[in-house]
Amino acid sequence: MPRRPNVISKTPELLDLQDPRGDVLADVLSVSMLPNALFKCIEARSPWGLRVPTRDRAVFYLIARGHALLEVDGEPPRHLATGDVVFIPHGTAHTLRDETARHLFTVHDGPSCAASGPARIGGDGALTTLLAGFFAYTGGVKPILLTRVPQAVVLSPSGGAPRPWSAATIDLMLAEIASPGPASTLVLQRLADVLFVQVLRDLPTHKGCGLAEALSDPPVHHALNLMHTRVNEPWTVAKLAALVGLSRSGFAQRFTQVVGDPPLQYLARWRMARAAELLRETDDTIAQIAERVGYESVPSFSKAFKRWQGRSPTYHRGLREMGVAW
Repeated sequence: MPRRPNVISKTPELLDLQDPRGDVLADVLSVSMLPNALFKCIEARSPWGLRVPTRDRAVFYLIARGHALLEVDGEPPRHLATGDVVFIPHGTAHTLRDETARHLFTVHDGPSCAASGPARIGGDGALTTLLAGFFAYTGGVKPILLTRVPQAVVLSPSGGAPRPWSAATIDLMLAEIASPGPASTLVLQRLADVLFVQVLRDLPTHKGCGLAEALSDPPVHHALNLMHTRVNEPWTVAKLAALVGLSRSGFAQRFTQVVGDPPLQYLARWRMARAAELLRETDDTIAQIAERVGYESVPSFSKAFKRWQGRSPTYHRGLREMGVAW
């Protein structure tokens, strides 16, 4: 039997684990988005053109070599060059093409393909190499904080350099595409995750974006962090306002203007998103999950869940049992 330490210096140290969901942005992305999917690397020779229909997903492209013209519905055309990255957070319909292309091909997801080598499209002209992929929203439900993100966000070293950490991530992705090795797809997926978070953190440069304003407004950001980290607490507008140093009416008005939802409506929406994740990822009973997200009774929880998620908790969990994709 091990001896107990008899001096304080021999007392074992406890190393706390870092919660990866310690703030509102990490929490929103962890609950609301599935891991990204990559298409096979595309080698496109002029003339080439792709038409991508609207989808409930965040789409991204990296131009690894060459040039492309991006046209997002409702936005001016953007000329993309080597090293440019574009995110289309709402999955808005768009085209990506060579400037000489006259015919566009509508594209849809194909089957998973383990065969090595890039996909080749287009004619026999100048070469453009693309990495394309997407992040899917769980259940097709987009978080309220992402609803006012711009239609397209472009990181371009040639048109105003991205932040150093974003530029470094892009360089790593370009190097991996140029010299792929074992598990290259996994490396690129992880780097795409990092780059997407970096883009969202850098959105304060885009005015009128709800997420950017929320992250850069200290009282609102503090209130969001409180609701996310202590989701089961019986929050009131008055209690939140006192903790962030504002009057009740001033806080409610400011929060609603920045986020797009009144505080308690945002809280209810978020609790149901968190509950949907728990139903999907754990074997906790519905009663346990209700308690974890701040509901004392299963009937009131079930009613709120159906209002925000469009289906009952039991049906939602049943989708997992049936193997339905989220």
